[in-house]
Amino acid sequence: MAAMESAWKRAKRALGMSFCAQPPRRSTLDDVGDSFSDVRLSDASLSAASSDSGYRALIPTTPTPTSSGLRVSKCKARSSKRTCTICLGPMKPGRGQALFTAECSHEFHFQCISSNVKHGNYICPICRSNWKEIPFHNTIPSLHFNQPKATPRGPRSGDLMTIVRRVDSLNVRHCPNPSTEPGLFNDDDAIEQHIPTTNKEHQFSSEQKSVEIKTYTEFTALPQSASREDFSILVHVRAPRARSSPRAPVDLVTVLDISGSMAGTKLALLKRAMGFVIQNLGPLDRLSVIAFSSSARRLFHLRRMSDSGRQLALAAVNSLTAGGGTNIAEGLKKGVKVIEDRGYKNPVSSIILLSDGQDTYNVSQNTKAVRIDYKSLLPGRYLPVHAFGFGGDHDSAALHCIAEVSGGTFSFIEDEGAIQDAFAQCIGGLLSVVVQRMRVSLECVQPCVSLSSVKSGNYASMLSGDGRSGSIEAGDLYADEERDFLISVKVPRTSHEETVLVQVGVSYKDPVSKDTFTLQHNMVSIQRPRNAVLETVSIEVDRERNRVRAAEAMALARAAAEKCNLTEAVATLEEERQRLAKSVSGQIGDRLCLNLDAELKEMQERMATRRRYEVSGRAYVLSGLSSHSWQRATARGDFTHGDSLVQSYQTPSMVDMLHRSQTMTLGPMHPPVRPARSAGKRSQHK
Repeated sequence: MAAMESAWKRAKRALGMSFCAQPPRRSTLDDVGDSFSDVRLSDASLSAASSDSGYRALIPTTPTPTSSGLRVSKCKARSSKRTCTICLGPMKPGRGQALFTAECSHEFHFQCISSNVKHGNYICPICRSNWKEIPFHNTIPSLHFNQPKATPRGPRSGDLMTIVRRVDSLNVRHCPNPSTEPGLFNDDDAIEQHIPTTNKEHQFSSEQKSVEIKTYTEFTALPQSASREDFSILVHVRAPRARSSPRAPVDLVTVLDISGSMAGTKLALLKRAMGFVIQNLGPLDRLSVIAFSSSARRLFHLRRMSDSGRQLALAAVNSLTAGGGTNIAEGLKKGVKVIEDRGYKNPVSSIILLSDGQDTYNVSQNTKAVRIDYKSLLPGRYLPVHAFGFGGDHDSAALHCIAEVSGGTFSFIEDEGAIQDAFAQCIGGLLSVVVQRMRVSLECVQPCVSLSSVKSGNYASMLSGDGRSGSIEAGDLYADEERDFLISVKVPRTSHEETVLVQVGVSYKDPVSKDTFTLQHNMVSIQRPRNAVLETVSIEVDRERNRVRAAEAMALARAAAEKCNLTEAVATLEEERQRLAKSVSGQIGDRLCLNLDAELKEMQERMATRRRYEVSGRAYVLSGLSSHSWQRATARGDFTHGDSLVQSYQTPSMVDMLHRSQTMTLGPMHPPVRPARSAGKRSQHK
């Protein structure tokens, strides 16, 4: 109970408000018609966005306990005849507000319901019946229509006339119902083609704009009489720094869960997080939003985030209401369709997928409990889906699977108030892509030297049949992002004083200029003295070996936990912790080893009982595996806490966007982020 109250307090602080009620219970499908836990944002906040370019005018307005907005009530018997179920304000004739009575006999403030239907919601918030006639504002008072079946009551405001029109007569392109969506989503906004001014843009210096390559051998020397089957070489690559101008524009699709369990605080936090994303996209970036519950719909087409585009996007997000089941597959299919059908293409494309529940339409309704093949829903080409599990009841296995097969990451948002920070970290990377389609090539130089293995995590690697060559597909890199790959080679005996092992090369595409660059690194060699020499293993190689082995231990522990053998899972993690402490880098207090030990310890604690593993352990472990497999930052646990030792792989662009998120919110949320990994492992490569 204490943990629940603590989480509730964090959510309240994140919204910058205090409540007078108890935390809301989790909604069920029976609660769809209960709109008292829903969040409504006033038209005043939307109109302010058109007159004020500041951030507070563009993000969703946070309601207060005394204004029309978020309220939590345990009483469901409050009559909708006396209270507007959208704003929760009183409905009494003669108070200067027009009232609207719908075909289903339910009544609302006219301004509230007209704003609701303006963004494509043609379903009664109370009884969920479909309306054939809906209200809207018209500034031409001379228009006449046939007498409607449902009419508004009350005064008019100025020249603004209240009118009821047929649903099929409206232009709802920006927020259609599923039945009115086009067959092809090729209605995306046109993009501006970037034309480099001079060729000098692409003749970069190695210090500022090229990919950096470094190699480290396990030992610098090996006796002539000795041979090794698994001599280790670390290949380290680092992307260039962030561009000042121009950067690669992004096509981003957000697929958002608005099922019944998202009602109340969760939906308010999601709207605010989306407001932050919209505010931080540039005018050349394009955004489309998919909302899903029992079915999925596209709120608006792939739209450029100009000033007007931001306002329309924000208005559409603000119109969201929660209700229904959770159909992740349907939402994912529609999000992929937006990318696949688009008529224009920005250099960077990605999908953000957020859900807080189980995929009830594709797993629980299957009598054999066979999980859907999410890979079949994704395109054959590279399209990373960054999945976010929201709260303790989400389908972490499904979301992790989607992220893994697409090349994206899986994040676990345990603290619901941290959703904006989690989104901020993600877009901080997406908006700083400087390298695409990186390939690391490996070529053995001298005879009898061959490659035996490549440790590359989730990145595809290939070795030739004779082991003389190999390659790693390292994907896209954010600015200042780093990748480490552990190579093992067979080293024979020799009579020479030096053995050249491999030559490392890197090729990649610049997302802005579209040019392809190829870099060749110096030969990797070791000395071969006649007599044995006493030498300590390279710290860089030992550190990477520890990271790889720790990730493997996490995978083994997870497999044991899924078989209900938590004792074996905890023992596996404990054995790896002891091995870490005895390693060379562990004995000198290396920061990465401290990070790994803290992470393994946290996993042990979350595997203490079956209940805790189901609630948070599985999601925490999967998020950690995703982070280490892709060597990319994910959100897990209280990842924004300044004392956290599991902030791995964060780039400066991610940290900068996190700082924006934490300083531009309504009131303090979390202490500043301290990127632990960049201060540990990465800095020591320099």
